[in-house]
Amino acid sequence: MPVSTPVKTLIWPLLLTVAGILLAIWAIPRESIIVEEHILGFPDTDIRGHRLRPWILGLLYLLPASAAWLYHFAGKLDRYTARQFLTSFSLIMGALMAILLLTDLQNRASDFSEAEDTWAAVRSYYSIHLPAITIFLLPYSLMLSLLHCLGKMSLHQEIVGMVQTGRGVLRIVAPLLITGLFCTTISLIFNYHWGPWAEGNKKIILKTHLGNEANRAQSVIYRDADSKRVWLVGAFPNHFEKTGLLKNVTIQSFNQEGYPSLKLQAKSATWSRDTKSWTFAGDVTLIDLLHQPIPKKIKTDPTVSFDWQETPWQIIKPGLKPLHLGIPELNSWLTANESISWADRSPYLTQWHYRLAQPFICLVTILLAAPLGIVFSRRGTAGGVSIALFLSAGMLFASSFFLTFGEAGHMPPALAAWSTNILFSLIALYFFHRRITGRPIYQSLKKLLPTR
Repeated sequence: MPVSTPVKTLIWPLLLTVAGILLAIWAIPRESIIVEEHILGFPDTDIRGHRLRPWILGLLYLLPASAAWLYHFAGKLDRYTARQFLTSFSLIMGALMAILLLTDLQNRASDFSEAEDTWAAVRSYYSIHLPAITIFLLPYSLMLSLLHCLGKMSLHQEIVGMVQTGRGVLRIVAPLLITGLFCTTISLIFNYHWGPWAEGNKKIILKTHLGNEANRAQSVIYRDADSKRVWLVGAFPNHFEKTGLLKNVTIQSFNQEGYPSLKLQAKSATWSRDTKSWTFAGDVTLIDLLHQPIPKKIKTDPTVSFDWQETPWQIIKPGLKPLHLGIPELNSWLTANESISWADRSPYLTQWHYRLAQPFICLVTILLAAPLGIVFSRRGTAGGVSIALFLSAGMLFASSFFLTFGEAGHMPPALAAWSTNILFSLIALYFFHRRITGRPIYQSLKKLLPTR
């Protein structure tokens, strides 16, 4: 049997390193251009946070090379465990993604068929939506892959053989925990910006290809505390950050005493990056609300301009859903509304903490599935699989439950975001303790259930 030479074992790490560097060199400048365009349109955004995006994206492309080098320097048993797991993970992740994509494609087939270029619409829609799909599927793919991989190794007595070499359960699953850390890092990267952004823009992309009017937000009310102006904007067209165009605008100004002084209505409002001024056009109406006894309508020109300090990014913030904002956008919203009493910060703070907490579900899933997948008896893994499926449903419910309470202000945002991780980590540690000490898990849990 031929023995692999050191040169042959270096081929894949070297190839993945070169590919990762080339992809990073290609992606970082492109993302930097997108970031700078965003900053031009939103000058009061979290500039530092957005400028980190290209480098975080570059890190994503280097992760496969890092994994390959770890695999190269690992021991034989660790490499064998990793190969068995990656085989199961590739099949299950591919199957779940195919099922999800085909189901979604079937539901949207009529929409795609109406597009001028059907394949371009499909390609654009799913390439943008891929980060959000990956974040959603990773925990379930890890759970099923671990149960399949460890169950098969237990059935073939391979786990028993590893234990007889002097390795404990934790040492056996160490490569799997490292894999969980890699998946957590991938989710952290996608959660930073691209996953939430994809979820919020997939409908816009679809409407754009169908030739329909796509809006980033509608019916938004913004109150500026410094200028004492209230903006009601009917729609923010897609790419409004580049054009500065808003539609169906109504603005009401208040004097120092808090009484309404001026009302402006216009079909459109355009903000200029160069002059930092607003131009209103299309049936412009100015109403003097201080004129007694009846408000006085002021005749206006076709266009009216004002040097007002508000920017489109400030005005749209109340209309953006926290679920669709990445960490830089959430930082921007929280900073802008830090001292505003009427702004409800709980949903945004909860989502900010959830951006960091959600990726660690991947690691918690590894901790849960590993002791359930390893079986030393002949009873098989059916009990562990049933418990794992029950726990997966419980994690999904708990995450939604705690987030709802956090966004409603009934729980501290950080606790609401991390409660699911904490709760199921404790359950995982209990399972590990019973597995390490040789005590049964499934039979012990059956005793807690009511029996006839």
